[in-house]
Amino acid sequence: MARQIQHRSMRGKVVDMDLLRKKNELTPAIGNARVNARGDLLGPGGKIVKKREEMVREYYEKNPNAVRDETGNFATRKAALKADNVEQSVSEPSPEEQAMLEEMDEEWIEDDNGNFIKKGE
Repeated sequence: MARQIQHRSMRGKVVDMDLLRKKNELTPAIGNARVNARGDLLGPGGKIVKKREEMVREYYEKNPNAVRDETGNFATRKAALKADNVEQSVSEPSPEEQAMLEEMDEEWIEDDNGNFIKKGE
């Protein structure tokens, strides 16, 4: 079983960063990059136009001399974990964490152009 690192907020609350990453991987990134947190290219309305894996593959096809970072490849790490028969588990969020996640979801809305803005702006 993989060791789960606990992060504590300044106020002493435990924050499950892995849960936050997983929950928000499809959330559009803030700024004008038009990508989500995973790195997928987004079109109008926040629809995925091109997946991150496709963009990475195209990059390496166009740049054959580029150095690949094999340690950063999620699929490689996942395969290594399966090979070692290591199971990863994600614990259910506590009521406080669930409330925090729901509050984060309610803060942002999508405008007519597909941009995400804070409510009230």
